[in-house]
Amino acid sequence: MEINPPQTLAFLPEAASDFASYPGAQTNASAKEFLDRFPLPLIFSALQSEGDVFGLESTLVSCLERIFNTKYGASLIPQHMPFVQVGLQAYSQLVRCLACKAVSCLLENVNEDTASAVQLVTEYDVYPLLVNCLIDGNELVAAASMDAILNLARFPDGIGIVFPTNTDEAMHLKNIAARCSSLARIRVLALIAKLFSISSSVASAVYHSNLLGLLEAEANDTNDMLMTLSAFELLCELAESPHGTEFLIRTTLLQQLTSMISNTSAEAILRSRAILICGRLLSTDNLLTVADESSVKTALLAIDGRLELLKSQDTDECESALEALGHIGSSNQGASLLLSSSSPAVRHVVEAAFDRQGRSKQLAALHALANISGENRSRDSIMLNDDAEEFLRRLIYAAAAESPKLTPSGLFLSVLQQDSEIRLAAYRMITGLVTRPWCLLEVCSKQEIINIVTDAHIETTKKGMEARYSCCTAINKALSASNKVNDAAFSGIVSKLQEAVKRGPYLAKDLTEAQPAVMTAERF
Repeated sequence: MEINPPQTLAFLPEAASDFASYPGAQTNASAKEFLDRFPLPLIFSALQSEGDVFGLESTLVSCLERIFNTKYGASLIPQHMPFVQVGLQAYSQLVRCLACKAVSCLLENVNEDTASAVQLVTEYDVYPLLVNCLIDGNELVAAASMDAILNLARFPDGIGIVFPTNTDEAMHLKNIAARCSSLARIRVLALIAKLFSISSSVASAVYHSNLLGLLEAEANDTNDMLMTLSAFELLCELAESPHGTEFLIRTTLLQQLTSMISNTSAEAILRSRAILICGRLLSTDNLLTVADESSVKTALLAIDGRLELLKSQDTDECESALEALGHIGSSNQGASLLLSSSSPAVRHVVEAAFDRQGRSKQLAALHALANISGENRSRDSIMLNDDAEEFLRRLIYAAAAESPKLTPSGLFLSVLQQDSEIRLAAYRMITGLVTRPWCLLEVCSKQEIINIVTDAHIETTKKGMEARYSCCTAINKALSASNKVNDAAFSGIVSKLQEAVKRGPYLAKDLTEAQPAVMTAERF
Protein backbone atom coordinates (compact mmCIF):
# COMPACT_ATOMS: atom_id res chain seq x y z
CA MET A 1 0.00 0.00 0.00
CA GLU A 2 1.46 3.35 -1.05
CA ILE A 3 1.81 5.91 1.75
CA ASN A 4 0.91 9.47 0.80
CA PRO A 5 3.71 12.12 1.18
CA PRO A 6 2.37 13.96 4.27
CA GLN A 7 1.99 10.68 6.17
CA THR A 8 5.40 9.51 4.92
CA LEU A 9 7.02 12.77 6.04
CA ALA A 10 5.64 12.27 9.53
CA PHE A 11 7.45 8.93 9.82
CA LEU A 12 10.74 10.27 8.36
CA PRO A 13 12.44 11.73 11.50
CA GLU A 14 12.24 8.53 13.52
CA ALA A 15 13.14 6.31 10.57
CA ALA A 16 16.10 8.54 9.63
CA SER A 17 17.33 8.50 13.23
CA ASP A 18 17.17 4.71 13.34
CA PHE A 19 18.97 4.40 10.01
CA ALA A 20 21.69 6.89 11.03
CA SER A 21 22.31 5.31 14.42
CA TYR A 22 22.32 1.69 13.25
CA PRO A 23 25.47 0.21 14.83
CA GLY A 24 26.53 -1.97 11.91
CA ALA A 25 27.45 -1.08 8.34
CA GLN A 26 24.52 -0.20 6.12
CA THR A 27 24.25 -2.38 3.02
CA ASN A 28 22.99 -1.65 -0.47
CA ALA A 29 19.83 -3.59 0.37
CA SER A 30 19.13 -1.60 3.53
CA ALA A 31 19.76 1.69 1.71
CA LYS A 32 17.39 0.67 -1.10
CA GLU A 33 14.72 -0.43 1.36
CA PHE A 34 14.93 2.92 3.16
CA LEU A 35 14.79 4.96 -0.05
CA ASP A 36 11.85 2.93 -1.32
CA ARG A 37 9.95 4.25 1.71
CA PHE A 38 11.52 7.73 1.74
CA PRO A 39 12.77 8.80 -1.72
CA LEU A 40 15.69 11.21 -1.90
CA PRO A 41 13.59 14.18 -3.14
CA LEU A 42 11.38 13.80 -0.06
CA ILE A 43 14.42 13.82 2.26
CA PHE A 44 15.93 16.82 0.46
CA SER A 45 12.62 18.63 0.76
CA ALA A 46 12.47 17.92 4.50
CA LEU A 47 16.06 19.09 4.85
CA GLN A 48 15.26 22.41 3.16
CA SER A 49 12.13 23.02 5.24
CA GLU A 50 13.05 21.53 8.61
CA GLY A 51 12.22 24.84 10.33
CA ASP A 52 12.78 24.91 14.07
CA VAL A 53 12.55 21.16 14.64
CA PHE A 54 15.41 20.48 17.04
CA GLY A 55 17.97 17.96 15.78
CA LEU A 56 16.15 17.11 12.56
CA GLU A 57 18.79 18.61 10.27
CA SER A 58 21.68 16.71 11.87
CA THR A 59 19.61 13.50 11.82
CA LEU A 60 18.77 13.81 8.12
CA VAL A 61 22.36 14.74 7.26
CA SER A 62 23.72 11.71 9.14
CA CYS A 63 21.17 9.50 7.44
CA LEU A 64 22.09 10.79 3.96
CA GLU A 65 25.79 10.37 4.66
CA ARG A 66 25.26 6.70 5.42
CA ILE A 67 23.10 6.28 2.33
CA PHE A 68 25.70 7.90 0.04
CA ASN A 69 28.43 5.72 1.54
CA THR A 70 26.74 2.66 0.03
CA LYS A 71 27.26 1.90 -3.64
CA TYR A 72 23.50 1.98 -4.20
CA GLY A 73 23.18 5.42 -2.63
CA ALA A 74 26.20 6.76 -4.51
CA SER A 75 24.72 5.51 -7.79
CA LEU A 76 21.75 7.85 -7.27
CA ILE A 77 23.84 11.01 -6.84
CA PRO A 78 24.15 11.71 -10.62
CA GLN A 79 20.34 11.95 -10.79
CA HIS A 80 20.26 14.55 -8.03
CA MET A 81 23.16 16.85 -8.91
CA PRO A 82 20.96 19.99 -8.68
CA PHE A 83 20.43 19.19 -4.98
CA VAL A 84 24.19 18.74 -4.53
CA GLN A 85 24.77 22.07 -6.26
CA VAL A 86 22.30 23.82 -3.95
CA GLY A 87 23.77 22.04 -0.92
CA LEU A 88 27.26 23.34 -1.67
CA GLN A 89 25.87 26.87 -1.42
CA ALA A 90 23.67 26.31 1.62
CA TYR A 91 23.88 28.53 4.69
CA SER A 92 24.00 25.47 6.94
CA GLN A 93 27.52 24.15 7.51
CA LEU A 94 26.12 20.66 8.05
CA VAL A 95 24.43 20.66 4.66
CA ARG A 96 27.51 22.08 2.91
CA CYS A 97 29.63 19.37 4.50
CA LEU A 98 27.14 16.72 3.34
CA ALA A 99 27.21 18.09 -0.22
CA CYS A 100 31.03 17.96 -0.29
CA LYS A 101 30.94 14.36 0.92
CA ALA A 102 28.35 13.54 -1.75
CA VAL A 103 30.79 14.76 -4.42
CA SER A 104 33.48 12.50 -2.94
CA CYS A 105 31.09 9.54 -2.94
CA LEU A 106 30.23 10.28 -6.57
CA LEU A 107 33.91 10.23 -7.56
CA GLU A 108 34.89 7.27 -5.37
CA ASN A 109 32.14 4.95 -6.58
CA VAL A 110 32.42 5.38 -10.33
CA ASN A 111 32.43 2.20 -12.36
CA GLU A 112 33.72 2.03 -15.90
CA ASP A 113 32.29 5.37 -16.98
CA THR A 114 34.65 7.64 -15.05
CA ALA A 115 34.26 10.42 -17.59
CA SER A 116 30.60 10.92 -16.67
CA ALA A 117 31.43 11.68 -13.03
CA VAL A 118 34.00 14.34 -13.94
CA GLN A 119 31.62 15.60 -16.64
CA LEU A 120 28.90 16.08 -14.01
CA VAL A 121 31.32 18.07 -11.86
CA THR A 122 32.02 20.31 -14.86
CA GLU A 123 28.39 20.53 -16.02
CA TYR A 124 27.12 21.67 -12.62
CA ASP A 125 30.11 23.96 -11.98
CA VAL A 126 30.91 22.04 -8.81
CA TYR A 127 34.64 22.81 -8.54
CA PRO A 128 34.28 26.56 -7.82
CA LEU A 129 31.68 25.73 -5.18
CA LEU A 130 34.07 23.24 -3.57
CA VAL A 131 36.78 25.90 -3.50
CA ASN A 132 34.38 28.33 -1.82
CA CYS A 133 33.65 25.67 0.81
CA LEU A 134 37.39 25.24 1.31
CA ILE A 135 38.09 28.90 1.98
CA ASP A 136 34.80 29.98 3.61
CA GLY A 137 33.51 26.87 5.41
CA ASN A 138 34.14 25.78 8.96
CA GLU A 139 36.81 23.21 9.72
CA LEU A 140 34.65 20.18 8.88
CA VAL A 141 33.39 21.71 5.63
CA ALA A 142 36.93 22.67 4.60
CA ALA A 143 38.17 19.13 5.26
CA ALA A 144 35.29 17.56 3.30
CA SER A 145 35.77 19.93 0.35
CA MET A 146 39.51 19.23 0.32
CA ASP A 147 38.82 15.48 0.16
CA ALA A 148 36.44 16.04 -2.76
CA ILE A 149 39.02 18.12 -4.67
CA LEU A 150 41.69 15.47 -4.05
CA ASN A 151 39.34 12.80 -5.38
CA LEU A 152 38.70 14.94 -8.45
CA ALA A 153 42.44 15.38 -9.09
CA ARG A 154 42.94 11.60 -9.16
CA PHE A 155 41.26 11.49 -12.58
CA PRO A 156 43.20 12.65 -15.67
CA ASP A 157 40.26 14.86 -16.70
CA GLY A 158 40.03 16.17 -13.16
CA ILE A 159 43.66 17.37 -13.21
CA GLY A 160 42.69 19.79 -15.98
CA ILE A 161 39.92 21.24 -13.79
CA VAL A 162 42.10 21.71 -10.71
CA PHE A 163 45.09 22.97 -12.71
CA PRO A 164 43.79 25.17 -15.56
CA THR A 165 46.34 25.92 -18.26
CA ASN A 166 45.42 29.61 -18.14
CA THR A 167 47.14 30.94 -15.00
CA ASP A 168 44.99 34.08 -15.10
CA GLU A 169 41.80 32.17 -14.39
CA ALA A 170 40.08 33.16 -11.14
CA MET A 171 39.93 29.51 -10.03
CA HIS A 172 43.67 28.99 -10.37
CA LEU A 173 44.90 28.10 -6.89
CA LYS A 174 47.65 30.71 -7.07
CA ASN A 175 45.09 33.48 -7.67
CA ILE A 176 42.76 32.11 -4.98
CA ALA A 177 45.58 32.16 -2.41
CA ALA A 178 46.45 35.73 -3.35
CA ARG A 179 43.00 37.12 -2.62
CA CYS A 180 41.88 35.19 0.47
CA SER A 181 42.44 35.54 4.22
CA SER A 182 45.50 34.11 5.97
CA LEU A 183 43.48 31.16 7.32
CA ALA A 184 42.06 30.39 3.89
CA ARG A 185 45.52 30.76 2.35
CA ILE A 186 46.88 28.09 4.71
CA ARG A 187 44.01 25.83 3.64
CA VAL A 188 44.91 26.39 -0.02
CA LEU A 189 48.57 25.65 0.73
CA ALA A 190 47.55 22.49 2.62
CA LEU A 191 45.53 21.43 -0.43
CA ILE A 192 48.57 21.98 -2.65
CA ALA A 193 50.70 19.81 -0.35
CA LYS A 194 48.15 17.00 -0.38
CA LEU A 195 47.71 17.24 -4.15
CA PHE A 196 51.46 16.90 -4.55
CA SER A 197 51.44 13.54 -2.76
CA ILE A 198 48.70 11.92 -4.90
CA SER A 199 50.83 10.80 -7.85
CA SER A 200 53.78 11.77 -10.02
CA SER A 201 51.47 13.25 -12.66
CA VAL A 202 49.70 15.46 -10.12
CA ALA A 203 53.04 16.44 -8.56
CA SER A 204 54.16 17.48 -12.05
CA ALA A 205 50.97 19.56 -12.48
CA VAL A 206 51.62 21.29 -9.14
CA TYR A 207 55.20 22.08 -10.16
CA HIS A 208 54.34 23.36 -13.64
CA SER A 209 51.57 25.54 -12.20
CA ASN A 210 54.24 27.32 -10.12
CA LEU A 211 52.33 26.47 -6.94
CA LEU A 212 55.41 25.39 -5.00
CA GLY A 213 56.48 29.02 -5.16
CA LEU A 214 53.56 29.90 -2.86
CA LEU A 215 54.94 27.67 -0.12
CA GLU A 216 58.46 28.98 -0.63
CA ALA A 217 57.22 32.58 -0.38
CA GLU A 218 55.31 31.88 2.85
CA ALA A 219 58.30 30.08 4.36
CA ASN A 220 60.50 33.08 3.53
CA ASP A 221 58.11 35.65 4.98
CA THR A 222 59.06 35.85 8.65
CA ASN A 223 56.69 38.72 9.43
CA ASP A 224 53.90 36.33 10.40
CA MET A 225 55.38 33.59 12.59
CA LEU A 226 52.25 31.40 12.56
CA MET A 227 52.00 31.53 8.76
CA THR A 228 55.69 30.76 8.39
CA LEU A 229 55.51 27.81 10.78
CA SER A 230 52.41 26.51 9.00
CA ALA A 231 54.27 26.76 5.69
CA PHE A 232 57.20 24.85 7.18
CA GLU A 233 54.88 22.10 8.39
CA LEU A 234 53.48 21.75 4.88
CA LEU A 235 56.99 21.70 3.43
CA CYS A 236 57.78 18.84 5.82
CA GLU A 237 54.77 17.01 4.38
CA LEU A 238 56.00 17.69 0.85
CA ALA A 239 59.50 16.50 1.70
CA GLU A 240 58.06 13.15 2.85
CA SER A 241 55.91 12.77 -0.27
CA PRO A 242 56.53 9.49 -2.09
CA HIS A 243 55.93 11.17 -5.44
CA GLY A 244 57.87 13.77 -7.35
CA THR A 245 60.68 14.61 -4.91
CA GLU A 246 62.73 15.63 -7.93
CA PHE A 247 60.36 18.56 -8.45
CA LEU A 248 61.20 19.99 -5.03
CA ILE A 249 64.91 20.04 -5.74
CA ARG A 250 64.35 21.96 -8.96
CA THR A 251 63.12 24.89 -6.93
CA THR A 252 65.24 27.20 -4.80
CA LEU A 253 63.90 25.53 -1.65
CA LEU A 254 67.17 23.89 -0.58
CA GLN A 255 69.05 27.17 -0.95
CA GLN A 256 66.36 29.05 0.99
CA LEU A 257 66.45 26.49 3.78
CA THR A 258 70.24 26.76 3.93
CA SER A 259 69.97 30.55 4.24
CA MET A 260 67.45 30.16 7.06
CA ILE A 261 69.72 27.69 8.89
CA SER A 262 72.68 30.08 8.62
CA ASN A 263 70.66 33.13 9.68
CA THR A 264 71.63 33.69 13.31
CA SER A 265 69.00 36.42 13.72
CA ALA A 266 66.13 34.09 12.75
CA GLU A 267 63.95 32.51 15.42
CA ALA A 268 65.38 29.23 16.72
CA ILE A 269 62.11 27.41 16.02
CA LEU A 270 62.28 28.45 12.35
CA ARG A 271 65.86 27.27 12.04
CA SER A 272 64.87 23.96 13.68
CA ARG A 273 62.09 23.38 11.16
CA ALA A 274 64.36 24.41 8.27
CA ILE A 275 67.01 21.92 9.42
CA LEU A 276 64.46 19.08 9.66
CA ILE A 277 63.02 19.80 6.22
CA CYS A 278 66.52 19.96 4.79
CA GLY A 279 67.28 16.55 6.31
CA ARG A 280 64.13 15.03 4.87
CA LEU A 281 64.81 16.52 1.45
CA LEU A 282 68.22 14.87 1.37
CA SER A 283 67.10 11.54 2.80
CA THR A 284 66.51 9.62 -0.42
CA ASP A 285 69.02 8.27 -2.91
CA ASN A 286 66.92 9.56 -5.79
CA LEU A 287 67.01 13.13 -4.52
CA LEU A 288 70.76 13.02 -3.90
CA THR A 289 71.23 11.85 -7.47
CA VAL A 290 69.40 14.79 -9.05
CA ALA A 291 70.40 17.46 -6.52
CA ASP A 292 73.10 20.01 -7.23
CA GLU A 293 76.20 18.77 -5.42
CA SER A 294 77.36 22.20 -4.28
CA SER A 295 73.91 23.00 -2.84
CA VAL A 296 73.90 19.74 -0.89
CA LYS A 297 77.38 20.36 0.53
CA THR A 298 76.45 23.94 1.44
CA ALA A 299 73.38 22.68 3.29
CA LEU A 300 75.46 20.13 5.22
CA LEU A 301 78.00 22.79 6.11
CA ALA A 302 75.18 25.00 7.42
CA ILE A 303 73.90 22.16 9.66
CA ASP A 304 77.47 21.44 10.76
CA GLY A 305 77.92 25.12 11.62
CA ARG A 306 74.80 25.18 13.79
CA LEU A 307 75.89 22.03 15.64
CA GLU A 308 79.32 23.52 16.25
CA LEU A 309 77.74 26.62 17.80
CA LEU A 310 75.36 24.50 19.89
CA LYS A 311 77.98 21.93 20.88
CA SER A 312 77.62 22.40 24.62
CA GLN A 313 73.83 22.89 24.58
CA ASP A 314 70.87 20.53 24.74
CA THR A 315 68.28 22.48 22.74
CA ASP A 316 65.45 21.70 20.32
CA GLU A 317 67.53 23.11 17.50
CA CYS A 318 70.44 20.82 18.31
CA GLU A 319 68.08 17.85 18.53
CA SER A 320 66.53 18.78 15.15
CA ALA A 321 69.98 19.00 13.54
CA LEU A 322 70.95 15.55 14.81
CA GLU A 323 67.60 14.13 13.70
CA ALA A 324 68.10 15.68 10.26
CA LEU A 325 71.50 14.02 9.91
CA GLY A 326 69.83 10.75 10.88
CA HIS A 327 67.30 11.24 8.07
CA ILE A 328 70.08 11.89 5.57
CA GLY A 329 72.10 8.94 6.80
CA SER A 330 69.20 6.52 6.53
CA SER A 331 70.06 5.85 2.88
CA ASN A 332 73.34 4.24 1.82
CA GLN A 333 74.21 7.17 -0.40
CA GLY A 334 73.30 9.69 2.30
CA ALA A 335 75.41 7.91 4.91
CA SER A 336 78.35 7.79 2.51
CA LEU A 337 77.90 11.49 1.82
CA LEU A 338 77.93 12.35 5.53
CA LEU A 339 81.07 10.28 6.10
CA SER A 340 83.01 11.73 3.20
CA SER A 341 82.35 15.46 3.56
CA SER A 342 85.34 17.77 4.05
CA SER A 343 83.60 19.11 7.16
CA PRO A 344 81.72 16.05 8.38
CA ALA A 345 78.74 17.02 10.48
CA VAL A 346 78.53 13.35 11.42
CA ARG A 347 81.31 13.83 13.97
CA HIS A 348 78.76 15.72 16.09
CA VAL A 349 76.49 12.68 15.95
CA VAL A 350 79.18 10.34 17.29
CA GLU A 351 80.28 12.77 19.99
CA ALA A 352 76.74 13.45 21.20
CA ALA A 353 75.75 9.76 21.13
CA PHE A 354 78.09 9.00 24.02
CA ASP A 355 77.83 12.32 25.86
CA ARG A 356 75.63 12.11 28.96
CA GLN A 357 75.53 15.88 29.48
CA GLY A 358 72.32 16.29 27.45
CA ARG A 359 69.78 13.46 27.46
CA SER A 360 67.58 14.69 24.56
CA LYS A 361 70.64 15.39 22.46
CA GLN A 362 72.13 11.97 23.26
CA LEU A 363 68.87 10.20 22.41
CA ALA A 364 68.60 11.98 19.04
CA ALA A 365 72.27 11.27 18.29
CA LEU A 366 71.99 7.54 19.10
CA HIS A 367 69.01 7.18 16.75
CA ALA A 368 70.87 9.18 14.08
CA LEU A 369 73.95 6.95 14.45
CA ALA A 370 71.69 3.89 14.19
CA ASN A 371 70.34 5.20 10.86
CA ILE A 372 73.80 6.07 9.55
CA SER A 373 75.15 2.64 10.49
CA GLY A 374 72.34 1.00 8.52
CA GLU A 375 69.91 -0.34 11.15
CA ASN A 376 66.92 0.58 8.96
CA ARG A 377 68.50 -0.38 5.63
CA SER A 378 68.25 -3.74 3.86
CA ARG A 379 71.02 -6.17 4.73
CA ASP A 380 72.81 -5.79 1.38
CA SER A 381 73.00 -1.99 1.71
CA ILE A 382 74.17 -1.66 5.32
CA MET A 383 77.88 -1.49 4.46
CA LEU A 384 79.21 1.70 2.88
CA ASN A 385 82.18 2.31 0.61
CA ASP A 386 85.64 1.62 2.06
CA ASP A 387 86.51 5.25 2.77
CA ALA A 388 83.21 5.90 4.57
CA GLU A 389 83.54 2.69 6.61
CA GLU A 390 87.07 3.56 7.68
CA PHE A 391 86.02 7.08 8.64
CA LEU A 392 83.10 5.75 10.73
CA ARG A 393 85.42 3.32 12.53
CA ARG A 394 87.96 6.06 13.29
CA LEU A 395 85.28 8.42 14.59
CA ILE A 396 83.97 5.87 17.09
CA TYR A 397 87.44 4.81 18.26
CA ALA A 398 88.40 8.49 18.63
CA ALA A 399 85.28 9.16 20.73
CA ALA A 400 86.16 6.17 22.92
CA ALA A 401 89.79 7.28 23.35
CA GLU A 402 88.67 10.72 24.51
CA SER A 403 86.23 9.25 27.06
CA PRO A 404 86.86 7.52 30.41
CA LYS A 405 85.63 4.27 28.80
CA LEU A 406 88.65 4.13 26.43
CA THR A 407 87.14 1.49 24.10
CA PRO A 408 84.00 1.32 21.90
CA SER A 409 82.84 -1.68 23.96
CA GLY A 410 82.94 0.52 27.04
CA LEU A 411 80.87 3.17 25.26
CA PHE A 412 78.32 0.59 24.09
CA LEU A 413 77.95 -0.82 27.59
CA SER A 414 77.56 2.65 29.11
CA VAL A 415 74.54 3.47 26.91
CA LEU A 416 73.01 0.04 27.45
CA GLN A 417 73.12 0.68 31.20
CA GLN A 418 71.06 3.88 30.95
CA ASP A 419 67.27 4.30 31.02
CA SER A 420 64.91 2.38 28.73
CA GLU A 421 64.63 5.02 25.98
CA ILE A 422 68.39 5.43 25.69
CA ARG A 423 68.77 1.66 25.82
CA LEU A 424 66.30 1.21 22.94
CA ALA A 425 68.30 3.65 20.81
CA ALA A 426 71.50 1.83 21.80
CA TYR A 427 70.02 -1.50 20.63
CA ARG A 428 69.30 0.11 17.25
CA MET A 429 72.82 1.52 17.01
CA ILE A 430 74.50 -1.81 17.81
CA THR A 431 72.14 -3.64 15.42
CA GLY A 432 73.47 -1.48 12.60
CA LEU A 433 77.11 -1.35 13.62
CA VAL A 434 77.64 -5.01 14.52
CA THR A 435 77.76 -6.05 10.87
CA ARG A 436 81.29 -4.55 10.90
CA PRO A 437 83.92 -7.06 12.10
CA TRP A 438 85.59 -4.48 14.37
CA CYS A 439 82.29 -3.74 16.12
CA LEU A 440 81.46 -7.44 16.48
CA LEU A 441 84.76 -7.99 18.31
CA GLU A 442 84.09 -4.99 20.57
CA VAL A 443 80.59 -6.25 21.44
CA CYS A 444 81.79 -9.78 22.16
CA SER A 445 84.68 -8.51 24.27
CA LYS A 446 82.33 -7.52 27.09
CA GLN A 447 80.21 -10.25 28.65
CA GLU A 448 78.00 -7.56 30.22
CA ILE A 449 76.82 -6.48 26.73
CA ILE A 450 75.90 -10.07 25.83
CA ASN A 451 74.11 -10.48 29.15
CA ILE A 452 71.94 -7.41 28.49
CA VAL A 453 70.97 -8.22 24.90
CA THR A 454 70.13 -11.84 25.79
CA ASP A 455 68.09 -10.95 28.89
CA ALA A 456 64.43 -11.48 27.96
CA HIS A 457 63.25 -9.80 31.16
CA ILE A 458 65.19 -6.52 31.04
CA GLU A 459 62.61 -4.73 28.85
CA THR A 460 58.98 -4.15 29.81
CA THR A 461 57.61 -2.46 26.66
CA LYS A 462 56.85 -4.08 23.30
CA LYS A 463 59.19 -1.70 21.43
CA GLY A 464 61.97 -2.32 23.91
CA MET A 465 61.57 -6.10 23.72
CA GLU A 466 61.60 -6.05 19.92
CA ALA A 467 64.62 -3.71 19.74
CA ARG A 468 66.58 -5.88 22.19
CA TYR A 469 65.69 -9.03 20.24
CA SER A 470 66.66 -7.45 16.91
CA CYS A 471 70.00 -6.48 18.43
CA CYS A 472 70.52 -9.99 19.80
CA THR A 473 69.63 -11.51 16.41
CA ALA A 474 71.97 -9.14 14.55
CA ILE A 475 74.90 -10.04 16.82
CA ASN A 476 74.13 -13.74 16.40
CA LYS A 477 73.99 -13.43 12.59
CA ALA A 478 77.21 -11.45 12.46
CA LEU A 479 78.98 -13.95 14.70
CA SER A 480 77.63 -16.92 12.71
CA ALA A 481 78.92 -15.37 9.49
CA SER A 482 82.36 -14.65 10.96
CA ASN A 483 85.40 -16.87 11.39
CA LYS A 484 84.93 -16.73 15.15
CA VAL A 485 81.88 -18.99 15.22
CA ASN A 486 84.04 -22.10 15.74
CA ASP A 487 86.52 -20.40 18.05
CA ALA A 488 86.47 -22.05 21.49
CA ALA A 489 86.85 -18.62 23.13
CA PHE A 490 83.48 -17.60 21.68
CA SER A 491 81.58 -20.87 22.24
CA GLY A 492 79.82 -19.62 25.39
CA ILE A 493 78.70 -16.42 23.67
CA VAL A 494 77.49 -18.32 20.59
CA SER A 495 75.35 -20.74 22.61
CA LYS A 496 73.92 -17.94 24.77
CA LEU A 497 72.96 -15.89 21.71
CA GLN A 498 71.42 -18.88 19.92
CA GLU A 499 69.37 -19.78 22.97
CA ALA A 500 68.14 -16.17 23.30
CA VAL A 501 67.18 -16.03 19.62
CA LYS A 502 65.16 -19.24 19.98
CA ARG A 503 63.25 -17.81 22.95
CA GLY A 504 61.91 -14.93 20.85
CA PRO A 505 61.50 -11.24 21.68
CA TYR A 506 58.90 -11.30 24.43
CA LEU A 507 58.79 -12.33 28.07
CA ALA A 508 59.67 -15.97 27.50
CA LYS A 509 59.42 -18.21 30.53
CA ASP A 510 61.71 -21.14 31.06
CA LEU A 511 59.88 -24.42 30.63
CA THR A 512 59.32 -26.19 33.91
CA GLU A 513 58.08 -29.71 34.42
CA ALA A 514 54.80 -30.24 36.21
CA GLN A 515 55.38 -31.11 39.85
CA PRO A 516 53.01 -33.56 41.56
CA ALA A 517 51.28 -32.26 44.64
CA VAL A 518 51.36 -34.78 47.49
CA MET A 519 49.03 -34.31 50.45
CA THR A 520 48.37 -36.45 53.49
CA ALA A 521 44.87 -37.73 53.85
CA GLU A 522 42.65 -35.90 56.27
CA ARG A 523 41.51 -37.99 59.16
CA PHE A 524 38.51 -37.53 61.33
